Amino acid sequence: MELFTLEHKRLWRTPRVWICVLLCFLYSVLYGGVLSFQWFVFGSLGEDTTSPYENNFDGYFAIRDWQERFSQFGDYWTDETLQKIVADYESYDPMERPGLQSMGDWILASSYLNKLYPELEDNANQTYQPLIHYVDTEKLTDFYGKRQWYLDFNLEVARQGGLLTEADVDMLQQMNSQIEEPWKYGWTQGWNYILTGALPNISAKIAPFLAISLGLLFSGEWHDCTAPLLHTTKHGWRKLARVKVMSGLAFAAELFVLIAGGMVAAQLIFFGTSGWDMPIQFIKEVAVAPWNMLKAELFELAFIFLGVIGYAGMTMLFSSLVKSNVLALVFSLSITYVPNLLGRYLPLWAQNVSQYLPLVGAPTDIFRTNVFHIFGKGIWMPYMLISVPILIGVICLPLAVGSWARRQRT
Repeated sequence: MELFTLEHKRLWRTPRVWICVLLCFLYSVLYGGVLSFQWFVFGSLGEDTTSPYENNFDGYFAIRDWQERFSQFGDYWTDETLQKIVADYESYDPMERPGLQSMGDWILASSYLNKLYPELEDNANQTYQPLIHYVDTEKLTDFYGKRQWYLDFNLEVARQGGLLTEADVDMLQQMNSQIEEPWKYGWTQGWNYILTGALPNISAKIAPFLAISLGLLFSGEWHDCTAPLLHTTKHGWRKLARVKVMSGLAFAAELFVLIAGGMVAAQLIFFGTSGWDMPIQFIKEVAVAPWNMLKAELFELAFIFLGVIGYAGMTMLFSSLVKSNVLALVFSLSITYVPNLLGRYLPLWAQNVSQYLPLVGAPTDIFRTNVFHIFGKGIWMPYMLISVPILIGVICLPLAVGSWARRQRT
């Protein structure tokens, strides 16, 4: 334990490490959290409506205005709720409509109308006008029946396209049947941004700082000409390698707690706990998971944490395999950046495989109906995305110890 404590302190005292931690916190929490909530995402519209950076610095109060405004439409989502929101939008002067901020739930209502009520479109007289501009609100009925029809249609298209089997469709429909109706309702756009923007982006933000901090953990010993000296210590090379790996994992966990904790704290300050019990179907109407917003957030936090641990394991393995700091960094950064850079140029199977690399896939898959097949058995994709990255990291840890041990022995 004493050796671990000394090694862990040594890691934290390295200039590159605490500089990376500071920059990661400023970029992820201050810019991606506090400033986005207070200014360029939720701040009220400024004079220049074309740039989010022209928004007013009043997000805290604007968020509460949004929450209060849409609380008037009821605590549960019904046909009447949809009708009232659409009528509220239509009450604005046509010249004011383009200036309505996208953080209002009018955008949610408009999305539902376009997908669930296509028969109400008047293409002859309302060319290029969204349905929400002119629809007769009295015709907006049977919302849950329409939503079930739209889900059935999408699942059938996926089945006919070979993406889902009949068993997959049955499994997804069984999940969907557990969603309670009517849906609990409150202002949704805040949770939409948190679950599809703020939290998922943490993975991309934390990866390069983690690579710089841990990518030199072993290769740095060769760079500093201290590697041969470690072989002469009383603890032995294998024990030292284990201690360095455990120190790296502890650092990765601490960095996650610092960044994720800062984001959650900012969220609680700006948004409070309002709307935690709303279903995730407000974010994606074809989502089948019977989860509320809180469960979705916990899943995303778990996804990021397990991805961070998996990424730390792969980074330390690369560091133990090479003596060059540059190569260690290149290999570590390539894990997250190469799949994203190549993207659509890769074969479909390669694109699917790359999603299982640590910090590459997206936790937003909980809003989709993707299924992975193992020996003919369908598994909902989020379960794979949360388990495979940590498994990869765990496998890399003994390999990193063994690789460093062999180098020390030779």
